[in-house]
Amino acid sequence: MPYARQYLTQPPTREQTTHLPGDTVLEFGTPWCGHCQRAQPLIEQALQDRPDLTHLKVEDGPGRPLGRSYGVKLWPTLIFLRDGQEIARLVRPQNVQALQDALHP
Repeated sequence: MPYARQYLTQPPTREQTTHLPGDTVLEFGTPWCGHCQRAQPLIEQALQDRPDLTHLKVEDGPGRPLGRSYGVKLWPTLIFLRDGQEIARLVRPQNVQALQDALHP
């Protein structure tokens, strides 16, 4: 299953994300964020049938350059990449359908 349960404390660099092959979801947030916690069941459900997808859960905050380089301001922010290029973005998703729509642009 592609759903990542743990946040990366050592995320990739922006340069590395531009070279990620295939479909990737970068999820920015923190373990203590209430919005992030509420979104987890939705994210897990949306990703459960996508074994081809890579899910990178990136711990964000002050001094964390990857989130700033993508202009992340609210958590969770999910950035959908195809071969390293942004194809969709969701901020604080409210339902599974919004996530599934972003996965199939």
